[in-house]
Amino acid sequence: MGVWESILGKAGRRFVKREDSDAGENGQALEQLQSSFYSDFHTSEGAKHQQQRLCGPFVAMTFNFIVAVGIIMANKVVMGKVGFNFPVALSLIHYVTSWLLMAIFKALSLLPASPPSKATPFSSLFLLGAVMSLATGLANVSLQHNSVGFYQMAKIAVTPTIVLAEFMIFNKKVSIHKVITLAIVSISVAVATVTDLEFNFFGACVALAWIVPGAINKILWSNMQQTGNWTALALMWKTSPITIFFFVALMPLLDPPGVLSFNWNWNNVAAIIISALFGFLLQWSGALALGATSATSHVVLGQFKTCVIMLGGYVFFNSDPGMISLCGAVVALSGMSFYTYLNMLKESAAASKKLLPKQNSFSLKPKSTMDDQKVGMDIVDSV
Repeated sequence: MGVWESILGKAGRRFVKREDSDAGENGQALEQLQSSFYSDFHTSEGAKHQQQRLCGPFVAMTFNFIVAVGIIMANKVVMGKVGFNFPVALSLIHYVTSWLLMAIFKALSLLPASPPSKATPFSSLFLLGAVMSLATGLANVSLQHNSVGFYQMAKIAVTPTIVLAEFMIFNKKVSIHKVITLAIVSISVAVATVTDLEFNFFGACVALAWIVPGAINKILWSNMQQTGNWTALALMWKTSPITIFFFVALMPLLDPPGVLSFNWNWNNVAAIIISALFGFLLQWSGALALGATSATSHVVLGQFKTCVIMLGGYVFFNSDPGMISLCGAVVALSGMSFYTYLNMLKESAAASKKLLPKQNSFSLKPKSTMDDQKVGMDIVDSV
């Protein structure tokens, strides 16, 4: 270094020091970026923050809507063209595929971190996995044994069940405007979609048995993500093994015999795998929507999907559900739009309340001395 100092002099020494300083600053910036990325993805708090930032209510519900339409087409192929009429076994294949995909994500360090085990008791995860398997299995069996109209009536009954259950469990109250809007939406969806009510005793029992676990499943998914540092994928990873276990137990009870003797050729397996991939996306998008909104909003989204599919069939495929059904669908969509508007007003009010303490801290900031002002700014930063 002495030779270079004698040649370059003081200017050279300053240049070398500046280069070393720049390299050090760049290195520190890179380390901070790496640390921030690690915190955002490999800690439960950072992963949840990233999910909230990247996947808001509109993105999550749009994603869920698109995937829901896709899986309807895929399952029509599997149960219609392929003839795989084993609904619980199909759900089992869906969840096993989801678990395998998440295992690959975890091996590649792409799976978001879960909160510490002390934060969420295993009993809560076990209950969620059990309720999820029961709700999914009974829903598929209900669809198989009931007419579309009776199945749709059971789906509509989930909405008041969620409102009642959230009030009883979490003391969550709903404004009178939302109650009236949800009632209008439910009645309009019934008018639009319930065209046949063929009664089957076994199917009716399954449909009634599905309503409560179907509502509780959505409530638990929404509550655990919103009150804890759970992301959708992390919660799916923890509950999938429990759900798979219960599906294995439910399959001989609810499915018809003969799944092992099914014709497992390449074409049939390919159709089932495509359905399973859509099943993973549906589970993920549904969890994202429940984490970003609420259980009631997710049910309203399902009714919105039903009405849009019916109106789309009328506009693009010349189907004729009847003028009464069309009017019911239009009224239902209008009610859903008004319900969304009420939710936006509530979110805006909540955001204003969060900003109010910061505004008060600025207005109450002392002005006597510079030290006092600095203390006031520290308090504002901490808020």
